[in-house]
Amino acid sequence: MLIDCHTHLFPPEIRQAREGFFPNEAAFELLYGDPRSRMVGTREMIAAMDAEGVDRAVVFGFPWRQARIFKRHNDYIMDAVAAHPDRLIGLACFDAVHPEAAAETRRCLDGGLAGVGELAFYEEGITSASLEKLAPVMDICRAHGMPVMLHTNEPVGHQYPGKAPNTLRQIYALVRRFPDNRIILAHWGGGIFFYHLLKKEVKDAMKNVYYDTAATPYLYDPAIWTTACTIVGAERILFGTDFPLLKPSRYHAEIEAAGVGEEDRKLILGGNAAALWGIASQ
Repeated sequence: MLIDCHTHLFPPEIRQAREGFFPNEAAFELLYGDPRSRMVGTREMIAAMDAEGVDRAVVFGFPWRQARIFKRHNDYIMDAVAAHPDRLIGLACFDAVHPEAAAETRRCLDGGLAGVGELAFYEEGITSASLEKLAPVMDICRAHGMPVMLHTNEPVGHQYPGKAPNTLRQIYALVRRFPDNRIILAHWGGGIFFYHLLKKEVKDAMKNVYYDTAATPYLYDPAIWTTACTIVGAERILFGTDFPLLKPSRYHAEIEAAGVGEEDRKLILGGNAAALWGIASQ
């Protein structure tokens, strides 16, 4: 079973007139201001999944600051999941610190979505004030046994659109603040998985953390696949592409070249996600 745990869907009104959504949404303009930045709808997603041999995809929108936009976008995700319940798993997405974030979490979980994400702190980083405002969302997801996906990135190296000012200390503080939540750190957690090698504290503190592989070919040497398997174990890694940024086929060659073993590949490419979301193996 191949499950892509990190993909983005956009409703037609945003795909067709993106510039109309730039006002008061600086992060969206930063990431999608270039007309070459692709956005796809449900039909294109299913067609791409069929072409790439993807059995299921985790789909979500964008962390809009404005409630009217994130509610519309989440409605689109709920409709997509309802139309393709055997192919799509939906997450609720919104500004993590918005006053209506908790209410939107409840609405979306009641509407058939299976968690929250990809939440992001593109402009301010993951501050202590942000964690306090995020707490009600985390409480709801913990009570429902639903995962929360968070955008993280490496705090060093080259700059690119969407590279948030988070630090490893901030990412770790978030995990420590919500130790009983199942948390997915996108983009390999910005490399924080390395600190599982510490003898004290970190390994236990991050026992409920998963790492997704979105954008790996753009960011890391293929050695990261086997390195991460050695440090955290293949059972904590979730295959994600950031589609339509990249297709699954772009990753397969790297995984093969890295020398990831067959059993580890099965876990990464679908087994872990199937267990996380309670999907029967095929």
